[in-house]
Amino acid sequence: MAIKSKYSNVQVESIIAEVSAVLDKHQAPTDLRLMVLGNCVTDLLTHKVPQESRAAVVEQFSKALAQSVKG
Repeated sequence: MAIKSKYSNVQVESIIAEVSAVLDKHQAPTDLRLMVLGNCVTDLLTHKVPQESRAAVVEQFSKALAQSVKG
């Protein structure tokens, strides 16, 4: 999603491939995949981001997601 990242494309693509393989293994349809990924994001935000920073992180994440699918 990010234009410039401190993580390499190889690292990101490797993790994406592994997560996708798990979803494939469970033959998860698109709506279930989105539900699972959304729940993962919510869990990360709830347990890893301080409450006082959550709103800003959610806004940044939402904007980045919207930008990434604009075509």
